Amino acid sequence: MTLESNKYSIVMLGASGAVGTEALNTLLELKNIEKLTLLGRKPIPNINVDFVSQHQISISDPDAYQEYVNGHTVAICTLGVGESSKVSKEELIKVDKTAVLDFAAACKKAGVKHFELLASVSLNADSSSFYLRVKGELVEELKKMNFERLSIFQPSMILTATNRYGISQAIILKVWPLLKPLLFGSLRKFRGVPVHTLGQAMAKNVFKETKGYEILQWDEFYSVSSLKL
Repeated sequence: MTLESNKYSIVMLGASGAVGTEALNTLLELKNIEKLTLLGRKPIPNINVDFVSQHQISISDPDAYQEYVNGHTVAICTLGVGESSKVSKEELIKVDKTAVLDFAAACKKAGVKHFELLASVSLNADSSSFYLRVKGELVEELKKMNFERLSIFQPSMILTATNRYGISQAIILKVWPLLKPLLFGSLRKFRGVPVHTLGQAMAKNVFKETKGYEILQWDEFYSVSSLKL
């Protein structure tokens, strides 16, 4: 696997979330980043790094943040609602689809070559699941934008160190890792992935030398996160 060693300019949307935080922490440790711009609804505290700038934005107003996207070659998007089952369909579409497409369009206009998206396993524009259908429709629209490289990360259960969403997640975080031996062959993609591993993979995948459309699932998360940069 070939890695590029030149300097990168990266813009992130959603860096304050669980996966975004892990991706950000990995990027902050790397040496070959020229500029890292963080866009979000509120600033992330305690980041004192020369190559990092932060801008508080409205995700529904891409024209207002276009200037902050200009001058980057890579975009990482981890934006999404925390618990999709606890928001309306309208809110899910607004955040997980419309806001992401607006960001992607701003990136395309700015000349971004590589776009990375945190999505979901089993996404499908024809799915009977509303959530998976929205994610599938989003990816289909992103493919039409013809980025030089489009990386779609498709985790199943994201395993966090702490329970953020109540009793249901507490149960899942306990049970899902126990299912790992049963999820083999074509079912490997449904294995749970630690949030740290997934975030590392999103950060390090930026530095792979490749082009085109790629889907990354459980096996790829581990292979990419283990890369030495």
